[in-house]
Amino acid sequence: MKFEKYHALGNDYLVYDPPSGDHEFSSEEIIRICHRNFGLGSDGILVGPLQTDKAEFGLRILNPDGSEAEKSGNGLRIFARYLFDQKKVGSSPFTVDTLGGIVTCEVSDDASSISVEMGQVSFHSDVIPVSVEGESREVLNEEINLNGKTYKYYAGTIGNPHCVVPLTDISEALAKQLGPELENHPLFPNRTNVQLLQILDRNRIRIEIWERGAGYTLASGSSSSAAGAVARKMGACDQEITVEMPGGEIGLVIDDDYNVKMTGPATRVATMNMDMECHIG
Repeated sequence: MKFEKYHALGNDYLVYDPPSGDHEFSSEEIIRICHRNFGLGSDGILVGPLQTDKAEFGLRILNPDGSEAEKSGNGLRIFARYLFDQKKVGSSPFTVDTLGGIVTCEVSDDASSISVEMGQVSFHSDVIPVSVEGESREVLNEEINLNGKTYKYYAGTIGNPHCVVPLTDISEALAKQLGPELENHPLFPNRTNVQLLQILDRNRIRIEIWERGAGYTLASGSSSSAAGAVARKMGACDQEITVEMPGGEIGLVIDDDYNVKMTGPATRVATMNMDMECHIG
């Protein structure tokens, strides 16, 4: 079974281009393929391009825990780079259909930069979803208790759910501590991605990321988009925002309606063939 491996600022995916139509991986297969010791090792599998009536290309995004993601900014940049490398697209914009909605991608002439129109961020509890008490509403600067300590958080969705916790100081250790608790908190019926957010100035933020279904992550496009939108909603940042992550930087442009355009790199790593000896079954 042949895969193409790419990374986007250290967030790595395996692209599987099915020979004919979609391919159904079992949860056990996904977990084995993505495993760092017993498989090929990745933060997920991108299955595509697939046939769709809604866009030029269809894409499925599989998490390393066997679940399926609605949307991934880094995954979309990697998928766009794969399509470019396979000469299925050029440098003109094209559309991709994901579970989290249709997005528009564009690859630069030299493939060094990929832009994705990620869509509009919503903060509304019914859309994300968040199981709030009382009337449904935008979930902004609300309190959540974790192990006896109270934090303020913002919730949002850009096709997949996010919980953003603004703090004056953030770290990998804190993301690994709070991430699993927030991901699986009863407030989030579909679980959630988690970002610890530090505002640096009007045009720059820093985040640490715990990704739903993947764990601690060096970089994330959808997490960057959600955290950037929260920074704008807080009134702390302007339209153009650079997002610092352990794996590198992503550029965002977020308009007044919280539509997000994300720009960053995607790097080709290798062609990988998984031997049947390693296969589940």
